Amino acid sequence: MAIQVGDKIPSVTLKHLTDEGMQEITTDEVFGGKTVVLFAVPGAFTPTCAFKHLPGYIEQADAIKAKGVDSIVCLAVNDPFVMKEWGKASDAGDKVLLLPDGNGDLTRAIGMEMDGTGYGLGHRAKRFAAVVKDGTVTHLAEEPAGGVTVSGAAAILDVL
Repeated sequence: MAIQVGDKIPSVTLKHLTDEGMQEITTDEVFGGKTVVLFAVPGAFTPTCAFKHLPGYIEQADAIKAKGVDSIVCLAVNDPFVMKEWGKASDAGDKVLLLPDGNGDLTRAIGMEMDGTGYGLGHRAKRFAAVVKDGTVTHLAEEPAGGVTVSGAAAILDVL
């Protein structure tokens, strides 16, 4: 069952690549005591994700953070190496944390997994956005199909 407004983000440990090498990061560290905008994409470097979804958050990062958001996190079921390179290629800098969910552990734990095997993508995250306050989901918007409407940066700005 998919996570809902009022639910806590489950405790999961993920691995991400930093300038200091591979590091573990927990969802408790990412979401605890903070207001976080979390958005998920089916895949790094895929057309809609790379040209529409992520860029909107990078462009609107200052406006989002001005509304009391501590961090913006982009989740994808991709490995840490791909996510680090996608961050570089997109100039995400410190505006958006690109968080790899390499094994899909967090994506499955929150019930937001999609089956992309028909497209050769394996199991990925559904496209969605959430506002998370101190680990609790206060807003959740799953994209109905294709495009970036309810989960884009403009839509999140409207609900903050």
